[in-house]
Amino acid sequence: MNDDVPVSSRRQLRHTAAAALSAVSLLALAACGSADPTPTTASSHDVFKPVAQKEGSEITVWADAARVPGVQAYQKAHPDVKMKIVTYSGNANGATDLQTKVQLFDRTGSGWPDVAFSANVNDASWASQGKTPYAAPVNQGVVSQSTLKGFADGALDPCTVNGDTYCLRNDLAQNVLWYNKKLMDKFGYSVPTTWEEYQALGEKVAKEHPGYLVGTAGDAWSPEVYFWASQCPASTATGAKKVKVDLQDSKCTRMAKLLDSLIAKGSVSKDTVFSAGFIKSKASKVLMLPGPSWYGQVLFNSTFKIPKGQIAAASPLKFEGDAKNYTGNVGGGLWFVSSHSKNLKAASDLVTWMATSNAYQATAGTYPAYKEAAVAWLAGQQRTGYFAEDVSPVFQEAAELIWPGWSATQYSQEAIYSSTVIPALNSGKTLTDTLDTWETAITDKAKSLGYTVN
Repeated sequence: MNDDVPVSSRRQLRHTAAAALSAVSLLALAACGSADPTPTTASSHDVFKPVAQKEGSEITVWADAARVPGVQAYQKAHPDVKMKIVTYSGNANGATDLQTKVQLFDRTGSGWPDVAFSANVNDASWASQGKTPYAAPVNQGVVSQSTLKGFADGALDPCTVNGDTYCLRNDLAQNVLWYNKKLMDKFGYSVPTTWEEYQALGEKVAKEHPGYLVGTAGDAWSPEVYFWASQCPASTATGAKKVKVDLQDSKCTRMAKLLDSLIAKGSVSKDTVFSAGFIKSKASKVLMLPGPSWYGQVLFNSTFKIPKGQIAAASPLKFEGDAKNYTGNVGGGLWFVSSHSKNLKAASDLVTWMATSNAYQATAGTYPAYKEAAVAWLAGQQRTGYFAEDVSPVFQEAAELIWPGWSATQYSQEAIYSSTVIPALNSGKTLTDTLDTWETAITDKAKSLGYTVN
């Protein structure tokens, strides 16, 4: 997810879901974003040369309110580490605090936080750039290779630029197929395994149980749920500051046509799941909902208030002609170590602990990107007794199925979808109708940020 989702959309999400999300700041991860930064020169993949190190010196840590307790827990467990903790927005809900401050510190030559958390999964696309990038390439001796290898396959892709890894992933937001098992059993429906079966069931639901839903297309992150899973090349990096944007590709048009069919029949909503109207009148009628792993506790439990024992998760769907099923990702925070840090040892140890330690990650609000911590986290989910079935196998499977062809960029897919596609849908146009306009909007934004589009 991405950069600058319109303020009005984010304000609506905050107002309707604030209570559910305040504890773990998950909406920040769901609609994670920031405004587009100033175009910069691509990294040259140089050998990292740390500044002069001062062992035992104080490190400054910037984190959002949800992560600060974890940082404090680390500080308590490591009393010898001198640390200054600063609470900031975490670049959530459209904030640009980290980029803005880093640009200021670049001009003044001091002030960079040694460690920074960002809820925006795209932030490595700017933090890795420039003459002296803010982020240190952690794969160059800052974090051990054994630690880096412990993350889920593809988890560090948003952190990897020109062969170097500039951050550690805090969590994943892999998409799965959520469904209400109680309702599915009541209606006598089987859980689909392909998008074709999903479409057929959606058409059947519209006819047999009008008003019930199998999905939504009005969320800012709908592209990441549906088009990413369809392997649509909406933004595929082909080189440094080069992207492929082709929404007329058959893997884009097939998903547009599928959703258009179900929107027309009424079983896919054009609303967002966090709107007050949806929560009040449609939440109890959600039969299926493709979406991120955090939907389970944040959306179904805390926001929709669906009773315990009803909600389950199934594997990501595939199209019948595809060799395997892929999925997308809606969120996932990042931990940066500053290239300017005078105490890389302390900074990297903190970041490693926050991203990988069971002591923190096992009880965090979202699915850990580190595989070992994810196992402990899933055991905790099972102990809550909320889900109708154990979600562990599905979550673990989906974590390894995120299609690598959807690249982190300095522009926001969500912002463009929100400003281009959602208004068109609400005016009566189809997704297929808007593909050309949508592609043009992505292309124009990418070019304005210095990308070459092919």
